[in-house]
Amino acid sequence: MTRKRQIVVIGSSDESPDLPGAVAIGRYIAEQGHVLITGGRGGVMEAASRGAADAGGIVIGILPGESIDSANRYCSVVIPTGLGFARNAVNILAADAVVAIGGRYGTLSELAYASLYGRPLICCTFAGGWSAGYALTPEAGDAGGPVYVAHTTEEACHHLALIFGNR
Repeated sequence: MTRKRQIVVIGSSDESPDLPGAVAIGRYIAEQGHVLITGGRGGVMEAASRGAADAGGIVIGILPGESIDSANRYCSVVIPTGLGFARNAVNILAADAVVAIGGRYGTLSELAYASLYGRPLICCTFAGGWSAGYALTPEAGDAGGPVYVAHTTEEACHHLALIFGNR
């Protein structure tokens, strides 16, 4: 059996869980047969998880705390780490590619880890937050892996297709 591609979607838990762009990207990930990994909490993570779960996909939540019950209801696999924000490194190391949607300081640390670990990174500028700002920084140009800018949900999905060769 061939290993499924693992796409990590990062973004703030402070956002509304009703984010159509995150839902659509989660759905696309599942429809392509990839696994969605998030931080397992609310906001962007829950929205992407809902999209993937509704499409019948596998949704893994890697939690900062110790309680399995703190995951959003769309996670099919829950991994509590007890690591707090340090779990952000685990999230990124689990990625074949990273999609950043909005985000605050936790997302900023994951953007840095994606660059340090050379993961392909898609920054969704349509969502604001660090995903939009990071793409404009000089550091993004020095990233260890490619950085793509997505102005729309469709463009984010197109970048994923290019990364994995399913044009």
